[in-house]
Amino acid sequence: MALTREFKETVKARLDQDPAFRAALLSDAVELLLEGDLDTGKSVLRDFINATIGFEALAEKVGMPAKSLMRMFGPKGNPRADNLFNVIRQLQESSGIHLAVAAA
Repeated sequence: MALTREFKETVKARLDQDPAFRAALLSDAVELLLEGDLDTGKSVLRDFINATIGFEALAEKVGMPAKSLMRMFGPKGNPRADNLFNVIRQLQESSGIHLAVAAA
């Protein structure tokens, strides 16, 4: 089911206003990737990027074309580890969020 524009705007407004929600969404995306749910993790990261920094600004920071980043986080995208971790690092930097890995 496709997300409506209203839903995306609501998520963006909440991310802009609520630092805890912003941190939780980025954290959830990375956890999904680490758990092997690549499709959902990429989708959440794509939504996070669209609602925060945007693909154009992120592209400048990571040194990749915006269209390549969009494809990378699309349904058929298969990001290389170095690109994925570079994006996550830039997202942390631009949002002021620091994620840490802990053994469970």
